[in-house]
Amino acid sequence: MSKLDELIAELCPDGVEFVTVEEICDITRGRVMSKNYLRENTGVYPVYSSQTANNGVFGYINTFDYDCESVTWTTDGANAGSVFYHINEKFSITNVCGLLRVKNNELVSTKFLFYVLQVYAKKYVNDGMGNPKLMSNVMARISVPLPPLAVQQEIVRILDNFTELTAELTAELTAELTARRKQYEYYRDLLLTFGDEVEWKTLGEIGKLIRGSGLLKSDFVEEGFPCIHYGQIHTYYGTSATETISFVSVDKSKKLKKAKKGDVLIAGVSENVEDVCKPLAWLGGDICISGDMFAFRHNQNTKYITYLLQTTDFSRYKEKFAHGAKVTRLRQDKLLAYKIPVPPLEEQERIVAILDRFDALCNDLTSGIPAEIEARQKQYEYYRDKLLSFKEVTA
Repeated sequence: MSKLDELIAELCPDGVEFVTVEEICDITRGRVMSKNYLRENTGVYPVYSSQTANNGVFGYINTFDYDCESVTWTTDGANAGSVFYHINEKFSITNVCGLLRVKNNELVSTKFLFYVLQVYAKKYVNDGMGNPKLMSNVMARISVPLPPLAVQQEIVRILDNFTELTAELTAELTAELTARRKQYEYYRDLLLTFGDEVEWKTLGEIGKLIRGSGLLKSDFVEEGFPCIHYGQIHTYYGTSATETISFVSVDKSKKLKKAKKGDVLIAGVSENVEDVCKPLAWLGGDICISGDMFAFRHNQNTKYITYLLQTTDFSRYKEKFAHGAKVTRLRQDKLLAYKIPVPPLEEQERIVAILDRFDALCNDLTSGIPAEIEARQKQYEYYRDKLLSFKEVTA
């Protein structure tokens, strides 16, 4: 019998009490801080926001609002319900974050609460109208298990060790994946490099751009006509797709621009040059598309065009002509003026078949290294969830 089993058998053999978050925590919300505010007040203290990259750090300022062991969570946006643990640091949070401070450390371990909310918080996120939220009033009512403190501490010890081991293994796999992707990019660029042996044409000579319009995330419904918002090209889709994750009502769809099977969908704006004009080979049926994106309709191999728009050569072209301060764009006429090699369709298909295999090894969550990284994470989550599953004690 493990130490944890012994503690449970001794201290809570019949189950544990469940309590709401507001019973055991003080709950506060962050304040509005713009990027401009961060620039004007730059310093060493981190500001946490809604992103998950860089452990949620939005920037750094010269003051701090909190200096306590706590759990923060994202209240709005795609990462709503993500939770973070803080100890021994001075920091602030923006208005799209909330903070939980345990009222009684002799009753509740803050680190245990963090692990529990990794399991429970996402279940309470409201995904309605395409803008996920987990507001303070909902967080307050979440019911969580509260075993004796000794049990909490042992679970934290186990999960800390398992988290560290998983992070080490994932870091090794991620390093290998990074090397593979660099190798893939090298071979992709090599395969797509041609001289005078093939015809060169501008994108405007082989197709046309259809600009989307009128589709907002607030238009999303549970079921209906399939659609893609330009932001989803950046955050969700890979090189190609046949199905969408979002829908609009049939009535709304009649008013929107459509993309067809074989179009290359192109994100028209981004926060940086690297991601502007990110392409997606659309291989499904008719779909609605939003503003700030295009459907490129052409007479070539769809994935061949898509791979060309991922090359280093196109990146250099974007660096030369893209513009914008807050958001980056590439003017429509400049995009259509980009010259590409146009070998016979049979050669395009051969190149695509090779690049598809490389792409799967580097990016497909069902195979290769990405699949192994995903498996490690799922293994961790399964073990964590099992450790945090308790029977509720009956009165």
